[in-house]
Amino acid sequence: MRIGELAATVGVTTRTVRHYHHLGLLPEPERLANGYRSYALRHVVVLARIRRLTELGLGLAEVRDVLADDAGRDLAEVLGELDADLARQEAALRERRAQLRALLAHGELSADGPVSPELAELFAGMAQVPDSPMAARDREIFTLLESTAGPEDRRRIHAALTAAFARPEAVARVTRAYALLDALADAGPDDPRVEEAARVLADCLPPGLIPDAGLPAESEHGFLRAFLSDFPPGQAAAIRLAMRYVVEGGVRGGG
Repeated sequence: MRIGELAATVGVTTRTVRHYHHLGLLPEPERLANGYRSYALRHVVVLARIRRLTELGLGLAEVRDVLADDAGRDLAEVLGELDADLARQEAALRERRAQLRALLAHGELSADGPVSPELAELFAGMAQVPDSPMAARDREIFTLLESTAGPEDRRRIHAALTAAFARPEAVARVTRAYALLDALADAGPDDPRVEEAARVLADCLPPGLIPDAGLPAESEHGFLRAFLSDFPPGQAAAIRLAMRYVVEGGVRGGG
């Protein structure tokens, strides 16, 4: 196999192949009498492995370490792992295409962005809530959660959020929670209104929205830290306290 055939088989350029040779990532093959490189199946496997690892975000130094660990492995084992990687990619692509088909079948897309029909229906229910900066922020957060969650988590989130807007009294609770949180936009974490806002918000948070295992400590959870840091101090304090009430089963219904 010539270098052009190797590159085309794996989906890289011949320049990339030569670069990997230069870095010592891809072993140099034997050369024919005319001086041309002659590649074998092992080179295809290694090159495909390098491409896959770089696609996963590994730097070339990290790729070198992984390849060193692979050196003593049986070819069939490496091929099996590559096949499993491809199967996972295929499954992820099928899931993404299914979501796109559902969006296209739904018709008009929400102004909040390309969201699933389930989330679009939830946003329609949220339209019953008067204009609120916190409500607009929630729609952004729900869109983010849906785009980053796995299929099982998405189903759990959709079910929990739909239940939160299922009845008029639930909408009234959410409306009150948004109003209390909006009022904390310029407040500090020690504002006496934080407690009431937290209790009302906790009553609005369906149990299924937070996993049974609860939330990790904020100091150990980068997403939670980033999430709360995006809110003014008073609102962040109320949200943090409300989540604690839900996770710990604290007393709710303070008004």
